[in-house]
Amino acid sequence: MKKLSPSLKRAGFTLIELLLVIGIIAILAAIVIVAINPTKQLGDARDAQRRSDVNTILNAVYQYAIDNNGTLPGVIPTGTAQEICLGTVIGAACTDDEGVDLRSLTGSYVVGIPADPQVGSVVAGTASGTNYWIVQDANNRVTVSAPGAENAANISVTR
Repeated sequence: MKKLSPSLKRAGFTLIELLLVIGIIAILAAIVIVAINPTKQLGDARDAQRRSDVNTILNAVYQYAIDNNGTLPGVIPTGTAQEICLGTVIGAACTDDEGVDLRSLTGSYVVGIPADPQVGSVVAGTASGTNYWIVQDANNRVTVSAPGAENAANISVTR
């Protein structure tokens, strides 16, 4: 029987070797995806935006109060929190059943009333709230909260 010389041997990978490499790559990819966890990362980003928005609203409320001899803007409820509204139609006043109207802050104190990242854009002619809530306690301390927080237990700031 004639032997093949080393240069004439068939070069390449066997099916088992290829399947092992593909399996190892799949396992590593699964580990990386679990470690990165894009859903949690996106939720954390939205929660960071909510924290920023809550602080922005509260800062604007207190800047308004400083400029107006301690008078708070709009009708901030006492006892029970109400949602900060954007109005039925962009530019129109909020009605009592829509929530607290803080649009007097826009322009001088804040560019626009922020809305929760998952609320979406406001369309003219539709009622829309911000999903941010505001309340004033008996000591005239104002609390702004974001009940739609995803990964954090509670996003709320009181001053």
